Amino acid sequence: MALLFLNLYFRIKVLRFYKTLVKNRIEFGAGHIFNKSRMTSEILPRYPNFKNEIEGFAYHIRLSLGVAVLIVCLIAILGGFLHLNRN
Repeated sequence: MALLFLNLYFRIKVLRFYKTLVKNRIEFGAGHIFNKSRMTSEILPRYPNFKNEIEGFAYHIRLSLGVAVLIVCLIAILGGFLHLNRN
């Protein structure tokens, strides 16, 4: 259920920003998304009119990745706990 929610969140929030960025041909790499100082110094000066969209896209990507890692870790911990206590 949590993974379904994560998928819906990704589709609604991230793809809205992504469509705007693609439509206006704004390109940057994953290194820019995960390094705020690099994003601020290299990408935002080139596209000052789309600052909110770029920052929103990067924020939601980082957030959805963090939530996905958290969910996978919780599933692994729960699976390990259930495996050790199966008798």
